[in-house]
Formats: sequence, structure tokens, C-alpha cells
Amino acid sequence: MAGRWKNDLNWSDVTPEAAYLSRRSLMRGAGALAMATAASPALASLGAAPSAYSTDAEPNTWEEITSYNNFYEFGTGKEDPAQNAGQLTTDPWAVTIDGLVDKPGAYDFADIMSGVALEERIYRLRCVEAWSMVVPWVGFELADLLIRAGVQPGAKYIAFETLYRPEEMPGQRFPILEWPYVEGLRLDEAMHPLTILATGLYDRPMPNQNGAPLRLVVPWKYGFKSIKSIVRITATAEEPPTSWNRSAPHEYGFYANVNPTVDHPRWSQATERRIGGGLFSRRQETLMFNGYGDAVASLYDGMDLAQKF
Repeated sequence: MAGRWKNDLNWSDVTPEAAYLSRRSLMRGAGALAMATAASPALASLGAAPSAYSTDAEPNTWEEITSYNNFYEFGTGKEDPAQNAGQLTTDPWAVTIDGLVDKPGAYDFADIMSGVALEERIYRLRCVEAWSMVVPWVGFELADLLIRAGVQPGAKYIAFETLYRPEEMPGQRFPILEWPYVEGLRLDEAMHPLTILATGLYDRPMPNQNGAPLRLVVPWKYGFKSIKSIVRITATAEEPPTSWNRSAPHEYGFYANVNPTVDHPRWSQATERRIGGGLFSRRQETLMFNGYGDAVASLYDGMDLAQKF
């Protein structure tokens, strides 16, 4: 279709048949897209071996990943998202891309997904609450989308916004945070190859409670940076507000890099409890940058990481 991102691949080329069929309806009747493509070959199918960026740690189970969540839009309890997120409508879904980009607009999810190189990324996840998981995400590099959008030279940050729909997201009916949830990255963080937009877990579409249909994953930062159910991506010259920093600036900084030497004001960050090991399982040491320091430490050369937490 004229005006779309060029699409040399179909879902069936990069996705097992069961997942392809579950998403195929998203591809029907999608509107034209006025954005150019930076097409790249598919690196792996959803059922393929993990990519070079994956950890070799044992992933948590589907049940653990989908039943123990922080997603305050659906409630503050760990089980609340799984119980309450089923009512969320994720089809249709659109994402507004705006700010300092060459091709701003509101884009259908299917058009965003057309032609992307889906990959499995098995990443460690470290929550600021000092628990952790290992999650087999499926998605694509955020940099691919930003290149397609044409980020302009004046942009220094990428801001993100979650859906605001209190009739389907009951937590938004209460002033737990200032809604909608917002987050942000420096542009070089956003362009880093470890930073992905995830659309699935294992070989299945992303569950609502984990951020369907599109969420950010930044594995060297505390989990609250990996914003869920994204509806807006904005390139900006100014550091954008972030929800937890706005709510409690003395506890949550903009960067939120995993740093075991900088404690949360109310608890230590030196160790973590791996989900799946039981409440009384032995704690393990937290790694600087969640173990991704070789890849990302250079982004923060010269910064005081005790202050820029």
C-alpha cells in the first residue's frame, strides 16, 4: 500500500503460526503510513534461539512472569494486574509519535509492526523493590522505530506515555500517581541496542498485565523505567518528567540505573530476591547496571552515579 513503511516480511515469516494467526486481524485494513523505512532482515523468529544480547540465565516461568507484576494502573498489589487487566482493549491500538521528528503522526500498531526484525531477548529484570526475574521478551530495537520516524538533530531525550483509560484501568481512578504514567530516556540510551520495544513473552503475544500491546524494556535500569502500554513517543530537547521522580524526587531519579552501592532511602539495593525461589530463598548480590555494565557503562562516563541515581 502506497505510503506505508516498506514491508518485505509478513507476520508468518517471523512468527510461529499460532501467534501469527492471533495477530493477523491487526494487519487487516490498516491505514496508510507516511513514514519511510529503515528495513532490516529478520534476525530470529519467535521460536528461534536467543540473540547474542540474551543472558544464559534460566528464565522465569510464564506463570511467574504474568502473575507477579507492578502495573499500578490496575492496582497496587502484585496480583492485581493479572486479575484486572483482562478488561483492557488493545485492538485497535495507535501510538502517537511526535516532537522533534520528521514524520509525526498517530500510527496504527499494525503499521508500527510491519517489517520490523523481531527477536527474542532473554533479559534480567531488576525491580527497585529489590526483587528480580529473568524474562524472555520478544520485540525489536527502539532505535529501529526512531530511525524510521526521523529523529531530528535537536532531540536529546525520548519521552513515553502510557494509555489513560480509567474505565478499563481501575487504578487510574485513584491518585496513586499523577496519570497518565510517563517516562523518559536520554537519546543515546534510547538508541542503545539493548533497549527494545517488546510485544510478546515466550512465543505468545504480550499479556495485558505485562504491558500489551507495546512496552519498553531497558534491562540495565530499574523496572519502573520500562513503561507499559505505550500510546505516545516524543522526541524532545528537554529532559522529560517521569512519574516516580515527579511523585517522590528524593527517592527516584531520572536515570534509575541499577546500582547496588546506592540504597533506596528505605531499603538496601545491595541484594535482590529472585522470584520463583520462594519467600525464604537465599538472596543474591545485585550487579552494577544489572550485569550489563560492559555494554552500557560508557554511557555514563564522568557522571556521579551516586547523585544521578
